[in-house]
Amino acid sequence: MQYLISVIDDKSNPGSTDRRSAISTFNERLVAEGYWVFAGGLADPDSATVVDNRGQEAIFSDGPFIESKEHLAGVWVWEAPDLDVALTLAAEASKVCDRKIEVRPFA
Repeated sequence: MQYLISVIDDKSNPGSTDRRSAISTFNERLVAEGYWVFAGGLADPDSATVVDNRGQEAIFSDGPFIESKEHLAGVWVWEAPDLDVALTLAAEASKVCDRKIEVRPFA
C-alpha cells in the first residue's frame, strides 16, 4: 500500500535547518529497502498560489490556502506492506527531519 507522508513545519517553532545530510542518508535507506516512491521539499507557503475554478472563471490568490502557524514543508510517498511499517518509518523520519509527520494511506 502507498502512503503520503507529510512533513509539517511550524513557523513559531521551526525544525532544524541543518538536516539535509541526515535526510539524504534516510532517503538512501528508503530506496535500498524498497519503500521509496517519491519525495520533495516545498518552498515557503508565501510562494503558493491558490486556484479556484469552480465558478464562471478561475480566481488566483497569492499565498497559502489557509493562514496557519503550521504548514506543509515537504512530502514523501512510500510503499509499505502495512500501516505499522509506515508508522515506524514515520517516527524515524520525524527524528531525522526534526519536524512533525502526518501519515495517510492513499484511497
